[in-house]
Amino acid sequence: MCKKSAPIPMRLKKAREATGLSQKKLGIAAGIDEFSASARMNQYETGKHIPNYSMLARIGMVLQIPTAYFYTEDNELAELILLYNSIHNTKRQKLVKELKRLIDL
Repeated sequence: MCKKSAPIPMRLKKAREATGLSQKKLGIAAGIDEFSASARMNQYETGKHIPNYSMLARIGMVLQIPTAYFYTEDNELAELILLYNSIHNTKRQKLVKELKRLIDL
């Protein structure tokens, strides 16, 4: 039986690397003690430990990425979450209306 890996470690590493932050800097910015920040972030990225929702939300705030991005198993949905997050609120409303219109076709 093939075990499916959790999306959090992969998405966390990808998001952190996209910002250019080190594991230590990200961990400290997310509120982890500076002496354990690097090790904890490494454990999160390797999947040895999974951060709880509160910690992942703080990491997401530092990276400016919605927490939902880390949880979705669907790569296309993850991309849509990032795209949605990158547009202004007024355009988000238009996008939601357009998606609703497309679904009603």
